[in-house]
Amino acid sequence: MRHSAVVRITHWINTLSFFGLLVSGIAILLAHPRLYWGETGNVDTPSLIDLPLPFVLVGQSGWGRSLHFLSAWFSVLNGLLYVLSGVLTKHFRWTAQLEEESSPYNLPQRVTYLVVVAILFPLMIWTGLAMSPAVTSVFPSLVTGLGGQQSARTIHFFVAGALVLFLFVHITMVSLAGFRNHVKAMITGGGYPRKDRA
Repeated sequence: MRHSAVVRITHWINTLSFFGLLVSGIAILLAHPRLYWGETGNVDTPSLIDLPLPFVLVGQSGWGRSLHFLSAWFSVLNGLLYVLSGVLTKHFRWTAQLEEESSPYNLPQRVTYLVVVAILFPLMIWTGLAMSPAVTSVFPSLVTGLGGQQSARTIHFFVAGALVLFLFVHITMVSLAGFRNHVKAMITGGGYPRKDRA
């Protein structure tokens, strides 16, 4: 299978953005490792979940929030480019190819990618925007539809966990299918050998 330049470039930009989001998200979480439900939550109110992490209050939240914000916008713009390119080039025309012997992706893999692109990423964007007072002052329905800013934060945390799980499964599947060939194909665009189906 050969990957177009847009697919390769957006893949690696997404990789860097995801890493930035993960590191900064952990820094933000360490500043207050408790999850709540509703509009408000603080150290004086009962939490929904106390994460087994230490409070690291000094200096973590500022740089973490800045990097998270920057990485998020890179990820969103990159994702829009990927989806637009996929629609225009018919990259997403995968249902008709499911029966092809040469297709390197089976149905569960394709459905998983669809869930990530069409459900998890949009939910991350929605919950991320719902935590911004500047955005919700203009579009209050973003946060009221989720039950409050702390509800948005809790949902954001669990969707992030699902995306990290997807990342580990993705890397494992690539490793099992031939890590070197697949990574080389994603860098150079060259095809990789396809294994015959049993």
